[in-house]
Amino acid sequence: MLVAERQRKIVELVNERLSIRVSELSKTFSVTEETIRRDLEKLEKEGLLERSHGGAVSIEKEGAEVSYSEREITSAEEKRAIALEAVKLVEPGDQIILDASSTAWYMAKELPDMPLTVLTNSIKVALELSKKEQIRVISTGGVLIPASLSYVGPLAERSLTMYHVNKLFFSCKAVHPNSGLSDSSEPQSLLKKEMISIADEIILMADSSKFGKRAFSQITAISNVHQIISDNNMDEGIRKQLEEMDVKIRYVNETDLS
Repeated sequence: MLVAERQRKIVELVNERLSIRVSELSKTFSVTEETIRRDLEKLEKEGLLERSHGGAVSIEKEGAEVSYSEREITSAEEKRAIALEAVKLVEPGDQIILDASSTAWYMAKELPDMPLTVLTNSIKVALELSKKEQIRVISTGGVLIPASLSYVGPLAERSLTMYHVNKLFFSCKAVHPNSGLSDSSEPQSLLKKEMISIADEIILMADSSKFGKRAFSQITAISNVHQIISDNNMDEGIRKQLEEMDVKIRYVNETDLS
């Protein structure tokens, strides 16, 4: 069995059982415990699991989403700086999508009150934009996810197929040069795939902590993203990889915020 295949199966086992011991993985794959420990160290660095004493535990929590309040305070200054940069790409008369990410909410707060149509699956984004008279807000509807205050599921996905937008502004859990964009929630990933399919321009808003990692559910390849807005704390190795792939990135400096 190839190393990459073994590591992929390790992640599958950890997510299936939520936790597993090194000794069990060693017997399952007929390799030494030291080999398994090296595998787990690599997989932890990629954000695919978390090492524990004597084994590994799943970071997926059976597909549960991180609460909105927790996401809102994580890398808050970076997200606000990214959102301010994203607002510069919005023009009067645009039809755009804002997803249910905390960065999209920061963007909704910063958007000026101008003629605009915003399609969103986020309750927080919709409430923020309701304060602005010239912005027309369309909600996808669907199954409510309380943790993220967002709508997902077949109804949300079908509602998106009725529209076409100029620009999509969205985020995700992880961005990897080889594996592309991914999320911890499969329903959110499926909805973001649908968002991408109806937008002319795809703009990813992702702080530097998300790069070089992989999450459970695949969204799309980096090549399908027209530009990325991130902070300037990105790992130099990842930055060079993305430059070699001709990915367009706008870097912001959160220290410039007033």
